[in-house]
Amino acid sequence: MKIAIASDHGGFLYKEKIKAYLTEVGIEFKDFGPSDENSVDYPDYAKPVAESVANGTYDRGILVCGTGIGMSIAANKVDGIRCALVSDVFTAEVTRQHNNSNVLALGQRVIGEGLMLLIVKTWLNSEFEGGRHQNRIDKISAIESCNG
Repeated sequence: MKIAIASDHGGFLYKEKIKAYLTEVGIEFKDFGPSDENSVDYPDYAKPVAESVANGTYDRGILVCGTGIGMSIAANKVDGIRCALVSDVFTAEVTRQHNNSNVLALGQRVIGEGLMLLIVKTWLNSEFEGGRHQNRIDKISAIESCNG
């Protein structure tokens, strides 16, 4: 599995902690930035992560900002992206199982560090169930094709 990861200034510390975890468990990743906590605009980082997942360069993406809201909105503008803003472990699992989410958005100012790492672990280790859920994913893709 290859992961694309980015944050804005409000999510920088969690991004660094997620990178440490990915390194620890041997998951390949690319950090799309930023390189420090100086103020930046989240769409500038959400877009390249989302595009790299949508075009298949990376299998999944992880985005972190203060609340996760801005990152999720920006990422979901890219066709083929199903970015889920998650703040609990149950949702992390179900968004993979039922929605086949391919980008995870997190809010550094919303959840604690321990919970954040549990969410990341759960999301990375959960798989899409397919079956009845695939029909729903196909309907989402049909909506995207109408907007193009």
